[in-house]
Amino acid sequence: MGTQRITIFDTTLRDGEQSPGCSMNLEEKLQMALQLEALGVDVIEAGFPVASDDDFAAVQAIARECRRPIIAALCRTIPRDIDRAWEALREAARPRIHTFLATSDIHLAYKLQKSREEALQMVREGIARAKSHCPDVEFSAEDATRSDWDYLVQVFAVAIEAGATVLNVPDTVGYTVPDEYSKLITYLRERVPGIDGVTISVHCHNDLGLAVANSLAAVAAGARQVECTMNGIGERAGNAALEEVVMALSVRRDAMPYCTGVEQEAIYRTSQTLANITGIEVQPNKAIVGRNAFAHESGIHQHGMLSHRSTYEIMTPESVGVRQTHLVLGKHSGRHALAKRFEELGYPLERVELDKAYKLFTKLSDQKKEIFDEDLLAIVRDGLTHIPETYKLRALQATAGTSMWATALVTLASEEGEFTETAMGDGPVNAVFAAVDKLTGLKGRLLDFRIHAITGGADAVGEVFIQVEFDGVAHGGKGASTDIVEASVRAYLNAANKVLFSRRATAVPLAAEAR
Repeated sequence: MGTQRITIFDTTLRDGEQSPGCSMNLEEKLQMALQLEALGVDVIEAGFPVASDDDFAAVQAIARECRRPIIAALCRTIPRDIDRAWEALREAARPRIHTFLATSDIHLAYKLQKSREEALQMVREGIARAKSHCPDVEFSAEDATRSDWDYLVQVFAVAIEAGATVLNVPDTVGYTVPDEYSKLITYLRERVPGIDGVTISVHCHNDLGLAVANSLAAVAAGARQVECTMNGIGERAGNAALEEVVMALSVRRDAMPYCTGVEQEAIYRTSQTLANITGIEVQPNKAIVGRNAFAHESGIHQHGMLSHRSTYEIMTPESVGVRQTHLVLGKHSGRHALAKRFEELGYPLERVELDKAYKLFTKLSDQKKEIFDEDLLAIVRDGLTHIPETYKLRALQATAGTSMWATALVTLASEEGEFTETAMGDGPVNAVFAAVDKLTGLKGRLLDFRIHAITGGADAVGEVFIQVEFDGVAHGGKGASTDIVEASVRAYLNAANKVLFSRRATAVPLAAEAR
């Protein structure tokens, strides 16, 4: 049997964005979509258009800009949702309406309050309506793995008869195990009339840590589309990680004779792009893209690696775009060298962005003897944010001691000019946050504060990631500096600017359902 192609359906911008702290604005979603297009995914699920005006605008913008992949929009099987999805997609080169309805008795009884027959009618009418707009229609049976298998056969038979081109069998709550999931896919393939003429898709959640294993088991059983997210982000414990699915199929092609259209060398760049946008750092031991994925500390492992890399590496770092050269630039490097290195790291900068990055680079060069790739990524994360900066940090001074309250003096700049405030706190970070609150008129409550040294040495750049609650809504912020208090205030200010930006937006959120 020859190698068969598996369709990679990326839902980072829809299911992934539902992960706490991973919300993105329109510009950030478009940036991520363009990177996913460069990665070579087959389908980009751009959002849930009926959920809010912002989501609608993001799907519409991605449909206009990303011309190679299929652009999908999620909707429930109700007329308003379906029509709104099509309105957002109509300019896409390759549109797909993705509609869903719960099929488990638990969901039918407690969420939808519908009978099985009523649900079948909703499927029939919803897909027919979607098909009248768009030739490519995907149907998902939400909570399929906890649904009655014979009822699923009925549902999918109706879906095919109504015109569905893709049938998705989601493990919505991460409940199934590989052998059971494989048997379900086989059961459906053997019993659903006309299923050979459509694509079987799988969408697995990671509540038991089995999302990738379940997805691969389904592929072996006949599924030909895998729905996944970059870095495995998503509801609760996340989704099947795109990078793990793709590299498992690549490395173990001897056991699984399947291929994808993903450009593997762009995987790490895409992972970093998402981390930079959301501020959600990839865990160090994350497979494929974690910073320890290709690190070897044990003496036995190091000896083996020096003898031959294949002793302890089943794939090379370069195969997923991880570069091994860390030291790159010094204080005498110019704009051209800096621009080239940023491009190699996956961040081609426009002139305005390069000018800003160069200023930050020269400032960092005065503070550090050596500049590493990780430092340059910190410049991207902190200095080249795509959130409009209502307030910019101009000056900071903080004092603290064991027998005194910490005090801070902060100067921020806005369109109206520069303003300075002082505040006290039980530490320098608490004091500078209080001063920022006075200047912005906001009142934040710190939910999470994380810090790590990006590079080694006493002059290492510290990176701060925070979650702050403003008016009951959590916002992420990120900042970097060799001064940890400065990094903290930059992260807090980044979160505050997101709040001010969202207040100016015209979003009217609706209750979006998650598969």
